[in-house]
Amino acid sequence: MPRHIPNHLERLHFLESMVPPGAIQLRRFMKPKLLNSLALVLLLGAVSVCSQPGAAQSKSDYDVRAADAIKAVMDAQAAAWNRGDLEGYMDGYDRSTNTEFVGGDTITRGWQTVLDRYRKNYSSREKMGVLTFSDLEITILSKDAALVLGRWHLKRANDEPHGTFSLLFRKTKAGWRIVHDHSSSA
Repeated sequence: MPRHIPNHLERLHFLESMVPPGAIQLRRFMKPKLLNSLALVLLLGAVSVCSQPGAAQSKSDYDVRAADAIKAVMDAQAAAWNRGDLEGYMDGYDRSTNTEFVGGDTITRGWQTVLDRYRKNYSSREKMGVLTFSDLEITILSKDAALVLGRWHLKRANDEPHGTFSLLFRKTKAGWRIVHDHSSSA
């Protein structure tokens, strides 16, 4: 026959029944004391969990550092572009055959192929203009992946093309690098 295990209310009533009827003060003291003890145990448990390495606060610190590193990559890209240095701009991408650029109705795969595409479409300083990124939203997905949404803008002598992008960054041996770029123009 299975043994009955009392729930917490049954245990509380049992403990109260152990107090003699004349000890009313003690009975009134037991219930709040038990609740206070339970609250203290829960509070100490919560403090213990939050103080463990890798808890939410340190992850938040990691997210801030990762976002700053990604922003630095993008700032370096804009600076390289504005110097007319396409290879320096491409340093922000992972030097891999798996790197992808999606724009218009084409998908370009491979770091070298993406660089060749930029060389073809931006063959002079006039075509390159001055690049700025804005409205960046950096979401850290994991310790080695991040999603960046934002806007790009080129200021050239005769026009100002602009649009939006979504970038997938991965943390590589070389640091945070773009592995997938989906850019569209307005």
